[in-house]
Amino acid sequence: MQTVTFLNLPERTPQPRETGISMVIDSGLVPAEIDGLLANGRGLVDYVKLGWGTAVVTPLLREKLEVYSRHGVPVCFGGTFFEIAYLQGKVDDYIAFAKDLGITMMEISDGSIEMPAEEKLRQIERFARDFRVLSEFGSKDVAVVHAPSKWVRNMKAELEAGAWKSIAEGRESGTAGMYRDTSELRTGLVDEIVENIPQESLLWEAPQKHQQAWFIKKFGPNVNLGNIAARDIIPLETLRLGLRGDTLQHFHGARPA
Repeated sequence: MQTVTFLNLPERTPQPRETGISMVIDSGLVPAEIDGLLANGRGLVDYVKLGWGTAVVTPLLREKLEVYSRHGVPVCFGGTFFEIAYLQGKVDDYIAFAKDLGITMMEISDGSIEMPAEEKLRQIERFARDFRVLSEFGSKDVAVVHAPSKWVRNMKAELEAGAWKSIAEGRESGTAGMYRDTSELRTGLVDEIVENIPQESLLWEAPQKHQQAWFIKKFGPNVNLGNIAARDIIPLETLRLGLRGDTLQHFHGARPA
């Protein structure tokens, strides 16, 4: 929520949002940190992902989830947790575990394992009966490069199977999936995706500031962005509103003569 009202700023969509989503990645925050983050960033965090398999080794998991719930922020597990449960044939146990904790969102991915596309679609359909599903496409292995046509085909199919949003893989580092290992964005890939899939159905993982700024300048202040570090949620909002040098001229231009 803005405390200064006299400036003319880009209009942001109100929560709960379908566009303009900021997804924060929690890689090990403790309850007190979460409480401070959400109090200071009220209205800025749309949902939180407990990164990769961190939920498995978090002693204060229920306490953390209670804090998020108190602030009205949905939580999902990282897709890697699902992938391990799938490899071990423990998907039923995984679902039961999530339901017991009150989890209502789930990420389905295959970024670290090999899973036939048909099987991934089946899993999305299965989870979509009980959860709001986010499907993630793209490999976490920098050596694996999918053709843009495959990104489009698979992401469209996953949305049709019941996913709420299709996430374009970028890892928490911003150096895989739709990025080169230098963190450079595959801009042609992005163009191909948005030519075929509605922007509101997409969520771009963009952990680095220059990546966030690129997407905001390309698609506007209400582009869906994910894997945002907790410490960066307010800096991201300043990028969205042109309150940082990276996007100031883009939104506000030069002062009239």
